[in-house]
Amino acid sequence: MSYLPWALGALAAYTLVPLLMRVATTGADAIPSDVATVISNSVLVVGALAVIVGTDQRVTPHLSSSKIPYALAAGICLAIGILAYYRALSLGPVSVVTPVFGMFLVTSSIFGMALLDEPVTARKIAGIGFAVFAVYLVTIE
Repeated sequence: MSYLPWALGALAAYTLVPLLMRVATTGADAIPSDVATVISNSVLVVGALAVIVGTDQRVTPHLSSSKIPYALAAGICLAIGILAYYRALSLGPVSVVTPVFGMFLVTSSIFGMALLDEPVTARKIAGIGFAVFAVYLVTIE
């Protein structure tokens, strides 16, 4: 379970992203969502580079990996997803946009079970069902 502290740290940090991005992209002196994406993700790149340097990892040996297409495709999906998410936050309420965006947890879980042969259990199916219902309740007006 060494992944759990990392997951909780990600939860804690990512909880603030929609709130901060909504404030940055709305109201007086608003930053366009695409510009805010570049700014916030530049911080991400600098942070990742600092971790790579700090942990003495090498990048170049991995550039010829057979897994590179997957990393690049993930980057494309990340770019599309974050650009769309930040645009949605600049246009709509955090209390609706974020739960809809958060449905990626459900769809990723389903794809993980369907495509990566992860175990399908009644508890997982129930959790997915409850998550979908919860987002429905939050987003109806």
